Amino acid sequence: MKLQTILLLALVATLPLVKSDAKKSKRPNIIFIMADDHTSQSIGAYGGRLARLNPTPNLDKLASEGMLFENAFCNNSICSPSRASIISGQYSQTNGVLDLDHHLDVDKQYLPIEMKKLGYSTAIIGKWHLGNEPVNFDYYKVLPVQGKYFNPVFREKGKGTWPNNLVKTEGHSSDVITDLSIDYLEKLDKSKPFFLMHHYKAPHDMFEYAPRYKDYLADVEIPEPASLYNQPFFGSEATRGRNDSLRHVIGTSISPRNTQHNRHSSYTKLFYGTVQDKQMGTHLAYQKYLKDYLRCVKGVDDNLGRLFAYLKKEGLWENTVIIYTGDQGMMLGEHDFADKRWMYEETMRMPFIVHYPAQIKKEQKTALLINNTDYAPTMIELAGGKAPEYMQGKSFISTLMGKEETEWREATYYRYWMHIIHHFVPAHFGIRTKDYKLIFYYGKHYLPKEEFESHYWADRYNGVGRTTPAAWEFYDLKNDPQELHNRYNDPKYKELIAKLKVELKRQREELNETDEKYPEIQKIIDKHWND
Repeated sequence: MKLQTILLLALVATLPLVKSDAKKSKRPNIIFIMADDHTSQSIGAYGGRLARLNPTPNLDKLASEGMLFENAFCNNSICSPSRASIISGQYSQTNGVLDLDHHLDVDKQYLPIEMKKLGYSTAIIGKWHLGNEPVNFDYYKVLPVQGKYFNPVFREKGKGTWPNNLVKTEGHSSDVITDLSIDYLEKLDKSKPFFLMHHYKAPHDMFEYAPRYKDYLADVEIPEPASLYNQPFFGSEATRGRNDSLRHVIGTSISPRNTQHNRHSSYTKLFYGTVQDKQMGTHLAYQKYLKDYLRCVKGVDDNLGRLFAYLKKEGLWENTVIIYTGDQGMMLGEHDFADKRWMYEETMRMPFIVHYPAQIKKEQKTALLINNTDYAPTMIELAGGKAPEYMQGKSFISTLMGKEETEWREATYYRYWMHIIHHFVPAHFGIRTKDYKLIFYYGKHYLPKEEFESHYWADRYNGVGRTTPAAWEFYDLKNDPQELHNRYNDPKYKELIAKLKVELKRQREELNETDEKYPEIQKIIDKHWND
């Protein structure tokens, strides 16, 4: 064989490899999609009791073509703190956003800052809910606070001075936000990679769905969780009161259990007339609550179908990382609770799906224990950067690429600060491992009474200033995944609980999550640590 022929064949043989390497070296676009209060049990791919209703076919397909995280958790299940952790890569005391009353400092909008350093165009469209102007994005068009479901107004960069840079839109927010993101991508200079945070308002409470969904699930019986009606071994004195004395107060309910805040009276009277039978009323209230919620979910999923179709049409699908999550989970009647905030599975768990055809294999699931402080470090490394040391979260890019993580956490920390406000959930903290969960309810607001009396909620929520009972709860998730039985006082778990307390204390110190600044809370902790 002639030398020229040999050289030509050698060159041809290397062409696929060269093409593949070039493809791998091209930095991906990243679209971070977040819905509000979208819980994993309402996504078919997670296989919960609602999966047979097929509420999320587009998300399910996305998951089947990428990687689904079975153990993704928030560290504070409420809008602003969770979003602050995602943007900053830090826990609440470090980023300064403990609850809804705090705004994230503009200097701590770390994720867009780091992405811009890497040469990315940056934008956020939809819900923001972090108070201060998102100045570190190249472009923004965000809802004021919660925003409206219909005909929402937005604050848009370049349309005046924040917060008066308001522009009007028409339509349902899920449709509008999708239109805005597609329009942004249409006009974007794609000579460099882009990072887009695409945030829906839906399915946040009040569940105002687009009119086209009014008949969706109308004739369907929504499966109910058993704990909606019967939970004799669940909870503690902190969540039930001594001899159940707080059952009528703690946690917004579906049933009439909470005499002040429940879905039973408003839903059954408004939509079904006065229902005398409490169990039937609870059933009807649950059906209304779930159907309205799932109609909002359906609107999100349909709009994702539109967005995905656009990306494919424009040739952006293969080299775009698509991440889907919710800012926290949501109680859908489990334990007779509505809303979020709790450290229980349904509200602490976040859906987390990653799709990236160029790198991530299809039909992947992982049980890696991640939390929302890990999202920013991971996206930064996907963009070709290095996670900064000031971020407390860790990148799990190795898992995405099919490799093992080294020195990964065995437990994730959680803390809810607000105490009683809005949905009457006591303040608490704890840790969750792969198989176990330990929660301590200390039941006191972090602000002294003279300070919280000036807040907007002080005169609206009777009991904010009082301390509720302190107590521990422990759940064996391996044998009791629905958290039906508090085993804290079971002798066979005594040694294990002691080890978990050591880890809990260690993480509180390591993550700057102690109560050094709150001596009254620390007194409660010290008094009850060894209960």
